[in-house]
Amino acid sequence: MIIHNWYMFMLLAFAVFRLTRLIVFDKITEPFRSLFLDDVEVKGEDGTVTTYVKPKEGAIRGFFGELLSCYWCTGIWCTIFLFCLYWFYPTIASPLILVLAIAGVAAIIEAIVSKLVD
Repeated sequence: MIIHNWYMFMLLAFAVFRLTRLIVFDKITEPFRSLFLDDVEVKGEDGTVTTYVKPKEGAIRGFFGELLSCYWCTGIWCTIFLFCLYWFYPTIASPLILVLAIAGVAAIIEAIVSKLVD
């Protein structure tokens, strides 16, 4: 078995969760996403405006746009990236995984607390 304990499995799981959310949703990565995605605004009959993301045209931009518009797809690639980084370069990967995992747990706690407070 490649992952020998639950501790490492959970660290990787939380790290993948946080990295995926960082890439797909967070404002700080918006400039990166805008290379591959366009925002499309649609006005409803009641005057409300809804914004959708649409992958840009082209083979490469379209492919990465599709990937970035799908949380599950991006999560798979983030998992592969972090796992391979950990497998081949554990000294580099370990601090990164730990930081992302702590941030992921903090994000989950914040979401729970926000729901309880509202």
